[in-house]
Amino acid sequence: MIPPRVVRHYLMAPVVVVLAVVLLTTVPIWLLLALAASPFVPGHLRVPRLAFLAIAYVVWDAAALVCLAVLWLASGFGWKKRNPVFQRAHYVLTGKFLGVLFWLARWALHLSIDVVGTDPDTGMPGRPEIVVSRHAGPGDSFVLIHALVNWFEREPRIVLKATLQWDPAVDVLLNRLPSRFITPGRAGRGNLEQEVGALAEGLDENDAFVIFPEGGNFTPRRRVKAIAFLRDKGMEDMAVRAERLKNLLPPKPGGLLAAIDAAPDAGVIFVAHTGLDKW
Repeated sequence: MIPPRVVRHYLMAPVVVVLAVVLLTTVPIWLLLALAASPFVPGHLRVPRLAFLAIAYVVWDAAALVCLAVLWLASGFGWKKRNPVFQRAHYVLTGKFLGVLFWLARWALHLSIDVVGTDPDTGMPGRPEIVVSRHAGPGDSFVLIHALVNWFEREPRIVLKATLQWDPAVDVLLNRLPSRFITPGRAGRGNLEQEVGALAEGLDENDAFVIFPEGGNFTPRRRVKAIAFLRDKGMEDMAVRAERLKNLLPPKPGGLLAAIDAAPDAGVIFVAHTGLDKW
């Protein structure tokens, strides 16, 4: 269950800012405790690196919330937050903060990214794109959005899990930008596929519609349940094909097909990746 918006924005967000201040003033204590625990955990300084990244993420989240509050004030207490100028300002802010987060992850986790394949913008530059990605958790999703915003100068419209609204900065930012939070397995208000399709309407030359058709991270249990669901629906051919998938869940194509119908001129890019989920 996601707390009501008033709780998330006016209680949880200030708590994150206060927590960031507390962590910043007590960093030496936490790092000393992490160093003391390091010999008992495999890996080179894994505990201190994780402790540093956790503290840095809370501070990063709090800094983003402060900047978002400034934009809210500048937009007339949110009155013009949907204005193209402020929408662009939010995308610029997204790129800056994702760049910082990527730099932190590269330092703390020794993260590097190897891209295999052609730059998607070399074939038909200046067209909207529908980006279909494997689902492997928020870490990989952050890297994907970082690449779209900072490498390819795209403005993403994202279909993502409602549970990500537990993160105050993600919650505030993406509720101001074109996005759709969904709860897999639960019926929402209205037709979900129509709402996803509506999000893809009016894509322009620098937009990227991002969707994760699996709907969740791969686990053996989810794989078995998804295959059983297909069989219960009489989709034996799809169930047989799904049994050949060893690292992916059977996709739920309804939202993707609705997006393609809503944006027939957009290119479609499939992103296959592995990395942080194996770390």
